[in-house]
Amino acid sequence: MTAALQELAAHIEIKRPNEVVATEIAFGELNVTVTLSGIVEFVEFLRSDQNCRFSTLVDITAVDHPERPARFDVIYHFLSMYRNHRIRVKLAAREDDMVPSITPVHVSANWFEREVFDMFGILFSGHPDLRRILTDYGFRGHPLRKDFPTTGYTEVRYDEAEKRVVYEPVKLVQDYRQFDFMSPWEGAQYILPGDEKGAK
Repeated sequence: MTAALQELAAHIEIKRPNEVVATEIAFGELNVTVTLSGIVEFVEFLRSDQNCRFSTLVDITAVDHPERPARFDVIYHFLSMYRNHRIRVKLAAREDDMVPSITPVHVSANWFEREVFDMFGILFSGHPDLRRILTDYGFRGHPLRKDFPTTGYTEVRYDEAEKRVVYEPVKLVQDYRQFDFMSPWEGAQYILPGDEKGAK
């Protein structure tokens, strides 16, 4: 399998030198890093080239690296049922970059790109309907960014008096702010509330 993937990597590098930045084989899969501007043409090549035939888009996701200028890696997973190969395509994008949508090539990218937009805030140019898909329309922020607070900014609850759903700023009980997350098997150096009887 590795020899076949090395041959495929060499074929891709020769055929698409302007779009391919780097290739590597890891965990039995071919990883290809491409340019931001060339993603649509590259995906079209992967689908139509007779040596590739990656006709199935499996997933699109992203990874946040806040310390980098090109903060996000947008990652595409493709499957070739004809060749029994998988490929991972990756591109780097800054926070203000518009990633070209691949919906003209793979219609199924529509929902995947909406999910990436919702969770990471990455914008896709040429997308037919780029709006939130997992969070509420009034939701603030993007939950999978590394700088998003773990508790979020607002909380939602049903108000019995008003008979409707209300949004409120998150209020944390002070005790939980100081929670030490120590393993209960190691034993705390202090008596936890409720353990007074066992300490006697």
